Amino acid sequence: MYNNKNYMEVAGVSDEVRELFNERLKRYQAAIALAPTDRIPIAPGTNYFAEVYSGFTNQEYMYDASKWIEADRKFIQDFPETDVLRTTRVWGPIQDVLGFNTYKLPGRELPPCVQFQFIEGERMKLDEYDILIRNPAEFLFEIFLPRVFNEMRERGSIRSYVAFLKGGLAQGVWNNLLKSRAQFLENEMGMPLASMGLILAPFDALADGLRGLRGIMVDVHKRPEKILEACETLIPELVNAALAAADPLRRYPIFMPLHRGCYPFLSPKQFDELYWPSLKKTVQMLIDAGYTVRAYLEGNWGPNWHHWRELPRGKVLLDIDGPGDIFKAKEDLGGYQCIAGGLSDSLLVLGTPDEVRERVKLLCETVGKDGGFIISGGCNIPYDTKPENYRAMIDAILEYGRYRDKTEFEVQCNPNPPAGWQPPKQRMITPWEVKKAELGEIKGDEDLIRMHWEMFERMAYNWLWNWTW
Repeated sequence: MYNNKNYMEVAGVSDEVRELFNERLKRYQAAIALAPTDRIPIAPGTNYFAEVYSGFTNQEYMYDASKWIEADRKFIQDFPETDVLRTTRVWGPIQDVLGFNTYKLPGRELPPCVQFQFIEGERMKLDEYDILIRNPAEFLFEIFLPRVFNEMRERGSIRSYVAFLKGGLAQGVWNNLLKSRAQFLENEMGMPLASMGLILAPFDALADGLRGLRGIMVDVHKRPEKILEACETLIPELVNAALAAADPLRRYPIFMPLHRGCYPFLSPKQFDELYWPSLKKTVQMLIDAGYTVRAYLEGNWGPNWHHWRELPRGKVLLDIDGPGDIFKAKEDLGGYQCIAGGLSDSLLVLGTPDEVRERVKLLCETVGKDGGFIISGGCNIPYDTKPENYRAMIDAILEYGRYRDKTEFEVQCNPNPPAGWQPPKQRMITPWEVKKAELGEIKGDEDLIRMHWEMFERMAYNWLWNWTW
């Protein structure tokens, strides 16, 4: 059996690091699975807190990948009780080579020491729903990408061709950087990732990168049928893109930030009709592929989070944002899905260590008493959290959040999907049948040629969808 232990032995990892990695990972996995753990995992979304804590400017860690390793090493050395670290997501150079215009970045449009900003906008017009639904590839190339890539505005120019080439080259560099960081964390620091791979709810893909806030609010009232059609179209596209970037060993959850499902952005009726059906299908497809999901319930999901009980038990980690009631979340979701949260941003940023300690004690004795709970901020630890407050959180968890001496849980690690699983149908710009007809008679092993053709077709097509959020 190909498993995590064997993989780390091949990689030449010491017994001490391997044991530390497995201990952290099984604690995290067990909490998600609602299985008994030795203590509450220290596994909040740190969301660049580690990088800021390590003394780098926001521009430095978004442009200089070497700073990631330095920041990770310092953070883990200072807070070795931490069980998982997040994966950095925004890398400035790949956005620059394409002229990606949906973000303002530190050191570019913004001062070097502030966070990046998403630029709200309508990048798909109301009359373009039908194009997206009928032919997503045509929509991406002919409509969407020229609007979000400034380097593609002069269609057919040498500059636009070179920019697209640079985008592909940059993606290769980016993938290697992420791989190198993950290997460093695992093989040298014994540190698992909090998640790997990213996906949006289909409704959010429409509401964020495509229609924008104003556009989607109009559509909710005037074109709900188009929203439903578009969401159904987006499900396999988003799932395939997420699976392509997910952990091939299925150890880590796939990350899902949920933006527009909160109340009162959508009423419970609108949520039930327009948001949840496609979201449920999407998450179920990821679970069917053998993955868990870490979903950030941004905003107040109280009126809607009962729906997560409809999905298989212990397959989703739900981060409860500040406006949500963590005690009510435990009441509604305890025994169904693991939840995270409980510490307000204001407490972590402005409070004292004693105040943090008292809050963590309360959470351990109430929300955490039966397991299935991870203490965190509102979906993450704020960038400007006081380090002494983060330390107070850890120390209080170690004191009050302990259940037993040992985590009796087998690390889940499997490169193979569940038996009988079939991936969603994968679109290709140029299917193999078309290419085969162009080649004419193939005198050797056709499968050897087809395999690589389809691999790069899938990679290219999935890459396009990465720019819709």
